[in-house]
Amino acid sequence: MDGYQRRTEHKKENIRRAAMELFSTYGIEKVSVAEIAKKANVSPVTIYNYFGTKDELFYSVLTTFLEDAWEKRLEMIRSDLPYTEKIEKMIFETTDFAGTVNPDFLREMMTNRPEMQRIVEDIYNRYVPELIRFIETGRDAGYINPDISTETILMYVNILKEAFDKIEVSGDRVKNRQLMKELTTVMFYGLMNKPESNR
Repeated sequence: MDGYQRRTEHKKENIRRAAMELFSTYGIEKVSVAEIAKKANVSPVTIYNYFGTKDELFYSVLTTFLEDAWEKRLEMIRSDLPYTEKIEKMIFETTDFAGTVNPDFLREMMTNRPEMQRIVEDIYNRYVPELIRFIETGRDAGYINPDISTETILMYVNILKEAFDKIEVSGDRVKNRQLMKELTTVMFYGLMNKPESNR
């Protein structure tokens, strides 16, 4: 990559970072390309040249965000942290994100628009094998019922994904935070009380 290409990539990253900050704070509809350009210290024309429309910029921002989030999660689940601590971190991070971002942004992330579904499906298909391996590791270590097969685990994960896809996002961040916390907790602990050591 030559100097020009590096500068271009650096500008694109600055634009994506500025857009993510504004979108997640104010929602997508309330943020203009001019505001993103000002925050990223570029001209609106530069944004149009690099990304096209505001929707296309949003898709690029969301793809980068989801990929980065998954990479950080993979790094965490491959770490030497105790298994139950990894689960608690996943619950906390999901809950924290849902309670922090603008509800309009969260709603847009979970829309059924074909382009959005394609992005989510692509990332899900690439990373779900790692999630399955993580659950299998917990099963082999005695944290998860050893009688549950990998086939059933995969079915369970797919059912939960479908449930997440159908979530009705509230305008209330506190409600969104609680909903995500409960759904993520159910994913790992089911409907039973968590073991005393994890409370």
